Amino acid sequence: MIVETSAPFAGYDMAESGRVEVAPMSGETPFAGHLGETVLAVSEESVPVNGRIALEITFDSGRVRCETWSGDLRLSSK
Repeated sequence: MIVETSAPFAGYDMAESGRVEVAPMSGETPFAGHLGETVLAVSEESVPVNGRIALEITFDSGRVRCETWSGDLRLSSK
């Protein structure tokens, strides 16, 4: 996962790895409640064998945790 400041881009195909879809923000994502807020802090969790396994992003109104589990990206808010 890469965190950067940029405008959304078009989706793209990653062949056998799948497709990345970029869609408008809806209320169904943990990031929806933080739209427009400044990121106050970012911390990561990693393990020697796999590298980064989680990223936690802190906003004024709470946190969003992004982690991988069995190859899936999981988002949760705290």
